[in-house]
Amino acid sequence: MTASPKVACVVLNYNGRDITLEALGSLRDMTYPAFDLIHVDNGSTDDSTAAIQAAYPEVINIRAEENHGPTSGINLGLETGLQGDYDYVLLLNNDIEVEPDFLTELVRVAESDPTIGCVGPKALYYWDRERIWSAGGIVRFKQSVTRERGMKQIDRGQFDHDREVDYVNGCAMLMRRDVLAEIGLFDLLFNFAVEDADWCMRMKKKGYRCWYAHRAVLYHMVSHTAGAYQARRTFYTGRANSLFTRRYAGLWGWFTFVLFTAMGIPAAFVRELPKGNQMAAIAKLRGIVKGLSEPMTPLPPAWPSSQVSSTLTPSS
Repeated sequence: MTASPKVACVVLNYNGRDITLEALGSLRDMTYPAFDLIHVDNGSTDDSTAAIQAAYPEVINIRAEENHGPTSGINLGLETGLQGDYDYVLLLNNDIEVEPDFLTELVRVAESDPTIGCVGPKALYYWDRERIWSAGGIVRFKQSVTRERGMKQIDRGQFDHDREVDYVNGCAMLMRRDVLAEIGLFDLLFNFAVEDADWCMRMKKKGYRCWYAHRAVLYHMVSHTAGAYQARRTFYTGRANSLFTRRYAGLWGWFTFVLFTAMGIPAAFVRELPKGNQMAAIAKLRGIVKGLSEPMTPLPPAWPSSQVSSTLTPSS
């Protein structure tokens, strides 16, 4: 029998010790026969690494002493996956729980066609497990340039078929290792938002495809670390949406982005006014303006093969 492809499962964590322990427990119980768990501690101050070393000594621990944003932490995990003897890298949030056959189903779809560069699951809300959070990603050039397919719908089987999608959300993204090396790491230009969609767009320009695997089921707490509609977050999402539009939108994309921004920001201001949260809408507008004006940076390079090694050990 052919050996199962080996997978590096990378879990990013910032001050989420307890939920990360839960996530790692769920991932440890997956039935897939060939995977390592890699915990990336992105500058936590809650003793996450020590707790995880004690509870799961088999987990490989990578720590950034300072938090330079989620994309920087993601890249630290991706680098670790690239340096090991793996066939795939599975990028994961820490506020998740998975079904035991989760990874088996992701790999099954990925192995079905070599042009599939990344695969994502059916993600349901952790607190409402019959309701869909994502059945694959949609790229659109509106006020928000991405949206999750099927979001908030009751799961009645309407998305129970594997298919190509616009992008895969970084909450859970299985990436073919050779494709990751060819495309390069996530772009630090998109720190805090749409870095996953940007990577998928870069990948698709190279001829690879994004797929949704409906039998791979995950439960997501949704924005447990980042919070909801808050000024700091809306600034960064507004900025990233502008940068993404500049990089990828055609004439129609620009038209829809400008139109929906012009309508959406005032509507958000009015909606948040009774909550005293109107500054979040203003912060998003500031972010949009920032993203339209700041310089674009070069794309991340391919991963150099000279940096690949074959050994990683727990608690490194």
